[in-house]
Amino acid sequence: MLFWAVVPPLLLLIFYYYRLSTAPPLPRVLLFFVFGAISGLLAFGFSWMFETVASGILPWQQIQRSLPGNAVRQIIQVAPIEEGCKLAAVVLPIRFIAIQCRSCTSSIFLFTLAVSLGFTAEENCVYLFYDTASVLDRLIGTPVHAMFSAPWGYALGISICFKITSHRYTRNIAQAWLIGVIFHALVNVLASAGGYSPPLNLLSYGLFPLMLWLFWRLEQFLRRVQGKYPIGLISGYTQEERYWQMGLIVFTLFLGGNAILGLFLLAKALSSLTLEAIFSRLLLNFLCAGLAWGIYRYLQKAARS
Repeated sequence: MLFWAVVPPLLLLIFYYYRLSTAPPLPRVLLFFVFGAISGLLAFGFSWMFETVASGILPWQQIQRSLPGNAVRQIIQVAPIEEGCKLAAVVLPIRFIAIQCRSCTSSIFLFTLAVSLGFTAEENCVYLFYDTASVLDRLIGTPVHAMFSAPWGYALGISICFKITSHRYTRNIAQAWLIGVIFHALVNVLASAGGYSPPLNLLSYGLFPLMLWLFWRLEQFLRRVQGKYPIGLISGYTQEERYWQMGLIVFTLFLGGNAILGLFLLAKALSSLTLEAIFSRLLLNFLCAGLAWGIYRYLQKAARS
């Protein structure tokens, strides 16, 4: 259990560490990974206290059984507590760490990823210990906390490293943190939508396209902290061209995201399928993924030209 809970997020952290040419020392990054796991324990405790207080005032457990009630729980309880604990786990230790100016923004962004992945490792332990999620479920969800925290990690790095203390930029950090909270809550709601009756269960088909976009956005922030230009996809000169390209992006996310979902569902049902059914599902999902990749490359080349 400990292996599957800790090793995947740790490997993803190492992957990002070696992609940064100006990364801080690895032991320091791993220390933030530990801080992230501690923040996960704190978030678990704060959430339990919130549940206790809310249950004494409202029929909190009953409210959560509906999709709107679950959405309220996510936006006022789960997402703010978890993103707040992660933010504290980044900000508080930074006060005691000297960071070189040339690698400051990338270091703080990497510390944010380390805290988020440490948080994921602690969360994996809870889910696997109580057997409320499979190993495959947790593997798919490995990068999600890093994707939620990327906007405020980037804004925090810019603010601290360039010593921007104006109200305008402080407000930008708050807005970036709020964006992380909103997408955190939205992903959790979509992930639970499959357990409701039609047509609400159809909302679950938006989960993987959204996660694919969040992952792409994380990669964009990673390029920014390395001083690289973001990858442009919308390059039309007229409004019609730009709307057409935005529509292609949405279509690409839908195709690619649900191709990943199809492979995920195939892996879960592998033992109960015939070889012919496995091959047909693989072919369908790879065709959708290939079409999505082709549209993405087309938009990228159009932007470059």
